[in-house]
Amino acid sequence: MMKRILVTGGAGFIGSHLCARLLNEGNDVICLDNYFTGNKENIISLIGNPHFEMVRHDVIHPYYVEVDQIYNLACPASPVHYQYNPIKTIKTSVMGAINMLGLAKRVNAKILQASTSEIYGDPFVHPQPESYWGNVNTIGIRSCYDEGKRCAETLFMDYHRQNNVKIKIIRIFNTYGPNMHPSDGRVVSNFIVQALKSENITIYGEGTQTRSFQYIDDLIEGMIRVMNTDDSFIGPINIGNPNEFTIMQLAERVLALTGSKSKIVKLDLPSDDPQQRKPDITLARNLLGWEPKVQLDKGLGKTINYFKTKVL
Repeated sequence: MMKRILVTGGAGFIGSHLCARLLNEGNDVICLDNYFTGNKENIISLIGNPHFEMVRHDVIHPYYVEVDQIYNLACPASPVHYQYNPIKTIKTSVMGAINMLGLAKRVNAKILQASTSEIYGDPFVHPQPESYWGNVNTIGIRSCYDEGKRCAETLFMDYHRQNNVKIKIIRIFNTYGPNMHPSDGRVVSNFIVQALKSENITIYGEGTQTRSFQYIDDLIEGMIRVMNTDDSFIGPINIGNPNEFTIMQLAERVLALTGSKSKIVKLDLPSDDPQQRKPDITLARNLLGWEPKVQLDKGLGKTINYFKTKVL
């Protein structure tokens, strides 16, 4: 049965892939984006579809529509973008959550919050289970994003408890793939663009800090499975790849796959940069039967091919 689905941040990296998947499954999709970091190029191929609607709108302001489901993805997600206008970032997370939860309450829609592994901060617990409350700095340069997402989770829980809104909370770990912005400052896109341009590969610190990289297709599959769980399950739930790599290992993989002669150079580590990041996905495995399928080299190969069309 066709559903009417609203995707906020639908022209962004993750949102554009989600819109395409939802359309392919026979749904009516409304893509909401203010293009602060989203890009119309990401969804240009969808615009001719009669079941796709593009709306330029900022979630800081209320939006009124009749829908069955809402995926709330609107928020700049890379340090370069969310630190560019930190007040805008936290307003997007907090006021955007309030406006979308209000909409879900009015029309009795199910709503999913795209939260983040950043709510765990620089963790003392490794890997990070959903029960871990995190080690976060409320006044640092990353706090606009981290605390905005934490507050959004609080709002989702309170709307659920107080107003019986049907909610889902997922915590997304590092994700990469086509439609990433070439200059978004995230480590995968940084390394690939630098390698393709034969520029120095810039590593912050010694490159011993770890990350877990999941390919976009795996994330989208996880998101849709979470949305379609029974209403009794609300989350939070980690969606990420538990295969852990150091930043240095990632740089070496990118160099090998691109055949680049770029040199690796080390710069000072920025403040509040987490030293470890790895999801415990026991809950996702047990509840959803979900785990990542795309291995790093395969996903990087697809992402490199995408960036070749953008930067060469």
